[in-house]
Amino acid sequence: MNVILLGPPGVGKGTQGVLLAEGKSWKHMATGDILRANRREGTPLGQEAQKYMDAGELVPDQLIVAMVKDALSGLPGDQGVVFDGFPRTVPQAEALDGALADLNRQVDRVVVLEAEDDVLVKRIAGRRSCPDCGSVFNVFMNPPAQDGICDKCGGTLVHRPDDNPETVQNRLSVYRDQTEPLIRFYQDREGVMARIPGEGSVEEIQDGIRAAL
Repeated sequence: MNVILLGPPGVGKGTQGVLLAEGKSWKHMATGDILRANRREGTPLGQEAQKYMDAGELVPDQLIVAMVKDALSGLPGDQGVVFDGFPRTVPQAEALDGALADLNRQVDRVVVLEAEDDVLVKRIAGRRSCPDCGSVFNVFMNPPAQDGICDKCGGTLVHRPDDNPETVQNRLSVYRDQTEPLIRFYQDREGVMARIPGEGSVEEIQDGIRAAL
C-alpha cells in the first residue's frame, strides 16, 4: 500500500508517518530525508541538487521526484510506503503519479490530518528536530526521552528559527495556497481520501490513521 499523509504545518505528519511505517514495516519517505541521503552519499542526483542549494535556489520538482523514484525502485514491489509531506503541490502529485506508474505502483490512500490553528501554533513552537536523521519531537506532545537529545540516533535536537508563533500564520497561508489544492486533486478518486482529526494524543491519532487504512 502506498499512503500519502497531508496536513498543515505542525499537524504531526512526521511523527505519525514514522509510527505508521515502523508499526507496519513500511518504508517512510520524507523528501528531506531522501535529499540528505543523496547529498551524503554523493549520488549524481544529490550532486545536482547541491548545485541548486549552493546557489540559494529551491531544488526543482523534477529532481525531487527523480530522487523519490530512485528510492522506490530499490524496494520490493510489495513494500508499503508512507509519503510524509510529499507531494506538496498538484504538479508534484502529477509527477509522482507518473513515477509510481512506471514502477507498477499507485496512490492507494491519502490521509489528511486536520487541526485548529491554535493547536498547530503550540505544536510548531514545541517542535524539535534532529538534523542528523530527520526525526521530529515535540516538547509538549512527543518529548524525547532525554531533553535535547534524539531518541533515534543520539544527535542534538534543534529548534528551527521559523518554528515560532509569529511565522505560523504565513506558513498556514502558503499551505492553503499550494497544498490544499491537493485535497481537491485526490478527493475525486473514489475510496482514496480520508480525513482524520489531528488533535488528541499521538496514540489516538495513530489509531485513527490505521482505522482509515
